[in-house]
Amino acid sequence: MGQTARVSAIAWTAAVSLAAWLWLLLCQGFFWRTDVRLPPQGDPGRWPDVCVVVPARDEAAVLPLSLPSLLAQDYPGRAEVFLVDDGSTDGTGELARDLAARGGGLPLTVASPGEPPAGWTGKLWAVRHGIALARARDPEYLLLTDADIAHEPDSLRLLVAAARTGGFDLVSQMARLRVESPWERLVVPAFVYFFAQLYPFRRIGRKGSRTAAAAGGCVLLRADAAERARVPDAIRHAVIDDVALARAVKGSGGHIWLGLADRVDSVRPYPRLHDLWRMVSRSAYAQLRHNPLLLLGTVVGLALVYLVPPAAVLAGVAGGGAAAVLVGAAAWLVMTATYVPMLRYYRQPLWPAPLLPFTAFLYLLMTVDSAVQHYRGRGAAWKGRTYARPDTVTDEG
Repeated sequence: MGQTARVSAIAWTAAVSLAAWLWLLLCQGFFWRTDVRLPPQGDPGRWPDVCVVVPARDEAAVLPLSLPSLLAQDYPGRAEVFLVDDGSTDGTGELARDLAARGGGLPLTVASPGEPPAGWTGKLWAVRHGIALARARDPEYLLLTDADIAHEPDSLRLLVAAARTGGFDLVSQMARLRVESPWERLVVPAFVYFFAQLYPFRRIGRKGSRTAAAAGGCVLLRADAAERARVPDAIRHAVIDDVALARAVKGSGGHIWLGLADRVDSVRPYPRLHDLWRMVSRSAYAQLRHNPLLLLGTVVGLALVYLVPPAAVLAGVAGGGAAAVLVGAAAWLVMTATYVPMLRYYRQPLWPAPLLPFTAFLYLLMTVDSAVQHYRGRGAAWKGRTYARPDTVTDEG
């Protein structure tokens, strides 16, 4: 009798998970679809001036793969690149100058802002310095892109054309991340999948929607929209700067768009699980606003949605509960099916699709670890710099 009740409880829990998956499938902005690509582009007639701002800290390893692609942009208007060397110790600034001297292309200015004052994350302090330099050129648009992002020669032209045609104040593309090592294949597509689940791309581009997000590696931003939103000063303490940027622009009345990229790629390798773990855990708890209740809700939600279906199947098989097996398998099947489009976008085999519960469990552990590091006083660490906890950040700067 006790075993039957236990199997029945598992079946009911699996039914809740299945209901959650059906809701996600149909009501969460069709997050699982990967057809949200760059909006239609038309010839703007007059190509506006653009300044490209690249914050860089210890990026000598990836710069030869990314910076030449920016300098080689085939853009009909006037464009200029500002690389802001954020206290690098590996010769990033010197390498950038050397690459520009050898490769030519768009004009390049390399500058250094010095150490960020209290209340600023290093990247945003570098971005602020770059935008200040760019404003001397009075550009209509700013392209904010990371030092590990490689652009096809027509990337800037397509971004500007899409922004002008669609009337967008911000156009952002989620760069295609590297997926070469076994851990990258298992974890990286899921990273984008989970991001899209939190911030459905279709809702971001819809006027009147409150959903706002951007991908920091590739953001084309109207200069007047940046001033109106007080970017980056208004978000100077943000660890997840791309989402904060999008919220600031949308909150000030801007029209924004985010989608998947076809011609923008990240060249940064994450060969080991440790590398991917650091990428996620450094900002996961910040995403939850350092709120223990949100952390608890996230852990319970991840367990219910991703871990219960396979657990129900295994428990049902072990205990002879057909209902638990059928309902758990149905939820697992829906989960797997929604993940297939992302794997295809990344040109990957489909074997990781049914392993999504295991990958979700890894993300659950990364999120908990992020909270542990926060309460140990380590804050969010990146490239040798640890950012203060929110309760120690001042309003200076």
